[in-house]
Amino acid sequence: MNKKLSNKDLKDWKNFVEGNEKVQNKDYIKDQIKYKNEATIDLHGFSLDHANSKVEKFIVDCFNKKVLKLNIITGKGLRSKVDKDPYQSKNLGILKYSVPEFIKSNTELMKIIKKVDDNTDEKNLGFFSVYLKL
Repeated sequence: MNKKLSNKDLKDWKNFVEGNEKVQNKDYIKDQIKYKNEATIDLHGFSLDHANSKVEKFIVDCFNKKVLKLNIITGKGLRSKVDKDPYQSKNLGILKYSVPEFIKSNTELMKIIKKVDDNTDEKNLGFFSVYLKL
């Protein structure tokens, strides 16, 4: 191991010691910013209005806690009582399609959302994901 410092290292050290530049405390930053990978909410059994208000609060709370990915379980709509309402499609779950649309149409929520992945390409998934901005 070479114990002798180069002239460049000596010069850099002297400039640092005599200057006003501070070293950033990396331990402090690590303790202050803790990103969580993901959080999940299950909306089974909720009415549409109640689900929308729960999701809105959930998204804002997760954004404040620096959660990056949200999994929102709506269910597939297989047990919903749409067969009793002639004005609703029997093929569509209420929450499965309405909650993502509620989120996308909420301009305040969309300011903190990077992406809503509502799994429209895949069939019979009872959840979707929301990715939040940092």
